[in-house]
Amino acid sequence: MGLFVKKSDVGSSTNLYTTSSNRNMLVVGLGNIGKDYTGTRHNIGFECVNNFARQQDFAPWTTKKDLKADITSAVIGGVRVILVKPNTFMNNSGEAVQAVAHFYKISPSDIVVVHDELDIDYGKIRTSVDGSGAGHNGIKSVIEHLGEKFGRIRVGIGPKKPVRMDSADFVLAEFSDKEATDLPDIQKEVVSMLSEFTAAGSLFVETRNVIF
Repeated sequence: MGLFVKKSDVGSSTNLYTTSSNRNMLVVGLGNIGKDYTGTRHNIGFECVNNFARQQDFAPWTTKKDLKADITSAVIGGVRVILVKPNTFMNNSGEAVQAVAHFYKISPSDIVVVHDELDIDYGKIRTSVDGSGAGHNGIKSVIEHLGEKFGRIRVGIGPKKPVRMDSADFVLAEFSDKEATDLPDIQKEVVSMLSEFTAAGSLFVETRNVIF
């Protein structure tokens, strides 16, 4: 039985998923390695899992070259939670996720990926448990290696401004001053979602508005 097990429908569009007991869970933050990418929009997945690790007192990060990732773990609510930051560049994220999942024998349904989403407005966070990559090369890579059936926490970084700016340039740029001011609240909400999920063993397919 996987981590995401459909239990019931809440309202017309919200699905409740629960975990089975004594499971391993993989939480992946997507980003690009190297200090040149620190603080960029595309690395918000890295930053969110870093904050989660600090809040939950995970062990120090360890670089596993054979798994192409930085890894740490802790037991939360009876679930062993393994945090992963791929050491590949974004476009090859799936290589690291597949390697770690294979090593720990974790199925795609037991994996949650935190990543930026250009098609979602800044200040909104959406969750899903399947679907296409929606133009995100990191998610496309994970899908290529694992299929579509894994959880996602999609952190909005859109819309692109100016509109004519190349999308790659936009996601690889740092947040604006206004965005940087609101960023801690967004990261705090993602950490809260991860904490709720790992403690209660449930994932709601939903949208959260952090900034109004």
